[in-house]
Amino acid sequence: MTFIQVEFLWLMIAVFTTYWLLPKRWMQNALLVGVSAVFYGWVHPWFLILLYSSAVLDYNVALKMHEQPSRKKLFLMISMAGNLGMLGYFKYVDFFIGNFIAIFDTLGIQTSIHTLGVFLPVGISFYTFQTMSYSIDVYRGEIKPRKNFLDYVTFVSFFPQLVAGPVERAGNLLAQVEADRRFSWLMVRSGLTLALWGATKKVLCADTIAPYVDKVFVLQDPSGPMIWAATLGFSIQILADFSGYTDIARGVARMLGFDLVLNFDNPYISRNPSDFWRRWHIS
Repeated sequence: MTFIQVEFLWLMIAVFTTYWLLPKRWMQNALLVGVSAVFYGWVHPWFLILLYSSAVLDYNVALKMHEQPSRKKLFLMISMAGNLGMLGYFKYVDFFIGNFIAIFDTLGIQTSIHTLGVFLPVGISFYTFQTMSYSIDVYRGEIKPRKNFLDYVTFVSFFPQLVAGPVERAGNLLAQVEADRRFSWLMVRSGLTLALWGATKKVLCADTIAPYVDKVFVLQDPSGPMIWAATLGFSIQILADFSGYTDIARGVARMLGFDLVLNFDNPYISRNPSDFWRRWHIS
């Protein structure tokens, strides 16, 4: 499910109403975990296996670090191997196989090797880095491992930022998950405004420009002015797409009492490349 589907609008209305009627924080967190499962597994329920595998791995790794501090580095390596191994398989195995096939074809060598057709789960980079950052923070002694699995899995699977970020450190988001939230019209109004602004950038700007940019880039011999116009259009499209979706995420989270980190900070007014990367996908 995505933020711009009609189904999400109805889901959000139901969640918002139920969420603020629940009297206990653990009830709100349980609701968030359930809604996050529906949101992430809407099209492909098997995605949840990967999400919860990563979550369980780092939950146990962090506890083991606390129980056996002399072996912290070993447990950290287990976390990194598990998360990066899963991420590498789904993102790059077909890429490398395809390149080997291309090399063999160039050399005129016939081979029976073929790609595996691995399907890339949406958002896998975001939640694997987030769970791994939890283990890294525990390893560094910046946070203590959590024993409350409900709070922890709420932090890992929090649906507003699950598939496209921003990537949240446990010190920020997990602390908010563990704290009581109070209804505030100010936060609701602010969150709704931010979400609507993000939807405007995503739908009215990025999605409107995209077809025209695509038409230019598929032309066989476009003119110079057309190339420059398409390049400018694409630069607007990609920023409006990414930042718009992030603004929706931050706005939805704010309506539920959470404050997510800023992920885009006017990157096109950067003074140099390093300044640009400090402003683009900050988290």
